[in-house]
Amino acid sequence: MRQVRACGVILFRKTPHLTYLLLKHRHRFDLPKGHLEEGEDDLQCALREMEEETGIPRTDVVLDPTFWYSETYHPIEARFGPEPVEKTLMIYLGWLNRDRPLKLTEHVGYEWRLWTPPHHIQRYTINPLLAKIEAHFAEHPEVLRVDPPSVS
Repeated sequence: MRQVRACGVILFRKTPHLTYLLLKHRHRFDLPKGHLEEGEDDLQCALREMEEETGIPRTDVVLDPTFWYSETYHPIEARFGPEPVEKTLMIYLGWLNRDRPLKLTEHVGYEWRLWTPPHHIQRYTINPLLAKIEAHFAEHPEVLRVDPPSVS
């Protein structure tokens, strides 16, 4: 089975309320993420995809060093043929330092979704990620009280 790796960042902001970013395809929501390019590690891929798909520079995002999410599943992707692939998804948690307009390159829209768990968005990929973030926030409530450091 062909193995594929994709990486991305789920972006949160604390003001005016705790919200997270979802990108819109025609029929579903997604996160800023994409496939690993040759020579990249997971983090480099995640930050590159975030910048490419949102226009938000990595300097405006502080990553939570205590959180990452990994999931392996078996989708059928047209670009890889009719057989399922083994796809591993790696997502990092990022805090937006400053509000800025998004510059979408691959999506038809976006939504800053209010953090009101439990979430029911996409059963196999986004819902488990959000459940893990909910547990992370419960274990580390300080991340919700402290503003992320500003970027100089």
